[in-house]
Formats: sequence, structure tokens, C-alpha cells
Amino acid sequence: MLAIRQLIVQVVDAPRLASDRHDPRVAQLAERRGTIRASDGTVLAVSRGGLRRYPEGAAFAHVVGYSSPRYGTFGIEDAFDRALSAARPANDPFAQAIAFFGPRTLPRGADVVTTLDVRIQRALVASLSAYPRGAGVVLDPRTGAVLAMASVPAFDPNRLATQFSQLTKDRASPLLDRATNGLYPPGSTFKIVTAASALDAGIVTPESTFTDTGGLAVGAFTVRNDEEEVTGTQNLTGAFALSSNVDFAKIALDLGSARWFDYAAKLGLGESLAFDLPTARDRLPARSEVGDSVLAQLGFGQASLLVTPLRMALIGAMAARDGSIPRPYVVRRIAGSETNLSVRPEKLATPIGADVAKTLRSMMIAVVRNGTGSAAALPGIAVAGKTGTATNPAGKAHAWFVAFAPAEAPRFVVAIVVENAGYGGTVAAPIARTVLRTALLAR
Repeated sequence: MLAIRQLIVQVVDAPRLASDRHDPRVAQLAERRGTIRASDGTVLAVSRGGLRRYPEGAAFAHVVGYSSPRYGTFGIEDAFDRALSAARPANDPFAQAIAFFGPRTLPRGADVVTTLDVRIQRALVASLSAYPRGAGVVLDPRTGAVLAMASVPAFDPNRLATQFSQLTKDRASPLLDRATNGLYPPGSTFKIVTAASALDAGIVTPESTFTDTGGLAVGAFTVRNDEEEVTGTQNLTGAFALSSNVDFAKIALDLGSARWFDYAAKLGLGESLAFDLPTARDRLPARSEVGDSVLAQLGFGQASLLVTPLRMALIGAMAARDGSIPRPYVVRRIAGSETNLSVRPEKLATPIGADVAKTLRSMMIAVVRNGTGSAAALPGIAVAGKTGTATNPAGKAHAWFVAFAPAEAPRFVVAIVVENAGYGGTVAAPIARTVLRTALLAR
């Protein structure tokens, strides 16, 4: 019986046991685990003295993650564990005996080179850390490369062994990566999608005019603007720049629920996102629940719609590009003795035409020049953006801002959300300005 059990463990169950992230032998192999680096070669994770070290500490905690013999793996450490891990000893005792008399040179894991920019990441983290909870994503709209991605509060992966229990009990959820798994109502940043859908479907044109008298009754629900504002009569750009909920509720009603869901599908909303790290799926209302009152609210990013900051960064990239959405990625190269992989930019979808994207860019420039996003303006550089103040039943509104620059030839897209912080133009837009300024100087 003992012999049979040994056979089962060593042969039948060996592959499963060897791939288990909690295998104690992982600790023994830590010294030969590959290094994780930023795009400029800065070390983000390295093995020293049998322990995994993270030189940048909490600044890259959520995206780089951790590798622990007790708590497993997370972030890039988890998603690319197979490449980073050194080859495990054979489970077959006969193979081990043969290896004992063979060459004693032990292979090490591959190195993972990311797309992350240290200076941009530090600027993003520093700006977000002024608030209790928030997240941000910076990406290159031309390729989809993620240049920075942060979530606050964070944690120091170097101190995980002593703090893990405390971190799991913290009500602020410091272990949650809000950039990829935080779900929020997008508020008025979603007017980018409403405008794009309506323009692409021919429901509106840039010359279309709207009259906002301060309220719009739709069934039992009355649409109002933030702070009870009245924007009066505006063309599409004016309604967008002044962020009229009333006008965009009307646009959504003209679009209709069927076309709203059609464009949501074209954008990939509600579907799994092809990214190197796990991401939460957007939450959309069921089609059966979308009557006129719900549809009106969806027009300005409310009702039961929930998205991640990464999703909103991709929507910003759609406007910054030719109407197409790039596949986001955070690892650009894996270099090892057995694995060499370089990532090529890809497109996820093309939901709108290039002419519609061009119109969106001009509308988003107007938001920063003479609309609700003026706090994101940079001297001598055209910035395009959209504010959002997303109401939620749990407390104060979430502050949003989605932007890109330079507006004429975009190189950086930023999506910022600050939880329960209030007005997007006051809170999130200045963060985006700081991050964009750093990005433009850094690259």
C-alpha cells in the first residue's frame, strides 16, 4: 500500500503538485527566480539571499505583486510565474537519481521586462496618495502599453510576511487592485461613449443643438445636472464641454436601448478584457431592465453601469486613436534561456470610425479649454479630457477624469478615479495634469 501511494504521489499527482503555488519548494527555488524590470531596466523584483525583494516598495505593489512561499503569488509575479520560476527538480525519484550524477548547473527563471515607466508611476502614486482611496492608469494609445498603473491604499510587499493578516482585515482593502478590479459608475466620463455611439449611428452631428432647462422628467425619474446647473442652449460640443446630463439623457433616448447595447458590445463592455493581469468584468444592466428612465441615466454613466479605470483608459485611447481600441499589455519582453518573447501591439476592436474619433478629440479639447476640465490644462500643450462626478448610494461622489495629450498627436492616455472625493474637475483633473506633465517630460 505504501508503495502504491508513493507511486501515485511521485508519478500521477506529480505535475499538479509541482505547479501548486503553495508548493514549499517554491521557497527553495526563490534564489533562482527571474527578475522583473521596468522599461528602463530598473529592478522591480529580484531574489536575494533566498528572499524576494521589491526595491520600489509599495509604489509598484499592485502591478508587480508578490511571490511568497506562504501567501502565494499576485500581480505580474502570478501572471508570469511559469516564466519567472526556475525549473523545478524532477518529481520522479529515478530521474532525481540520474540528475544527481549529471551536470550540477542549476537553471534560473526568465527575466520579465515590463512597459512600466518609473517616473510616471511615481508621479501617479504620489498624486493619488493625497487621498484615502483611488486608482489610475496611464497607457500609450498607439500601442496599448501600460506605462503606469496604481491603486491606493497600497502595501509594501517586502513586509508581507508580518503584515498580511492585518492587510486582509483592513476595511480600506489595500490588497485590492482598484485599477483593474475596482468597479465604479463612470459618471460623465461615459459621455465619451454616448457621444461616440450617437455620432457613429448618425443620431447627432457636431452642429446638433440641445436646450437644457435644468431638468428632464423621464417616467418617475428626473434627470438633473450636478449642483443643479442649467447649461441653456448648446451645440453638441458645448453640451459635452459643460457636461449636461439633461442633454446626454436626451441623446441616449434618441439612440435607443437596442443601439446602446450594440455599441456596448462593439466596445467589449461586459466581456473579459484581454490583459496580462486579471481584470473585473464591467457590469451592465440586463436588457430587460432598461426602460427609458434607466437608458436616460446610462447616457451620462449612471444607473447600474460599473467599469474599471483600465476600461476607461481604453475608451480614452479609442478617441485618441482612429476609433480603434488597443489591446493593453504590461509585459513587453520575456528573456530567458528557454523562453524569449516580445509583444507586438494589437487591436481589440474598432467600434467607431476615424472621423467620429476626430470629432471626439475636438470635443474633449473644448472640455479642457473652456469647460469643466480646465484644471487639467498645461501651458503650450493641448490636452483633451472629460470630467466625471459619479454619484453612488454609499456616500460622496467619485471623482473621475479621462484625458490624453498632446491632443493633436496623443502619446499618453490617463484615467483617474478618486473614491468619494467629489467633483471630477476639482479633484481628478489636477492629478491627470501632474501625471501628463511628468509623462511628457519623461518620454
